Amino acid sequence: MAETKVEIYTDGACSGNPGPGGWGAVLIYGEHEKQLSGGEAETTNNRMELTAVIEALLLLKRPCSVTLTTDSKYVSDSVTKGWVYGWQKRGWKKSDGKPALNSDLWEKLLPLLKRHDVKFVWIKGHAGHKYNEICDRLAVAEWQKFKK
Repeated sequence: MAETKVEIYTDGACSGNPGPGGWGAVLIYGEHEKQLSGGEAETTNNRMELTAVIEALLLLKRPCSVTLTTDSKYVSDSVTKGWVYGWQKRGWKKSDGKPALNSDLWEKLLPLLKRHDVKFVWIKGHAGHKYNEICDRLAVAEWQKFKK
């Protein structure tokens, strides 16, 4: 499939949940490294985690082989354990019939996961991993912009 290999690291942060939030991502392709980030005045941590993944994948101009490293069990487990595909099949309902959260963002992410060959890697957050720490700093700096 995709020849171009890209590493992506993502993180989301929120002050209060919900509250002001931010996300950060680092993309690495060969010698090149790009940082990106953004935030929202009122959001949740999981929405910021998902947004980081979406925004990073949107930057890729052609199908790529992606190793995506995140400290979000919500994001990695939802995809790798197939939960999100079940929610989608059930009209964005979980197996217990309750609405699946963040369906708007999952609907943006799923086509990107089809376009790219994405392997999710979960790491423990705040454990000194260089790129996870960079993403966390980017995300925190973004939510801090919304502090009153």
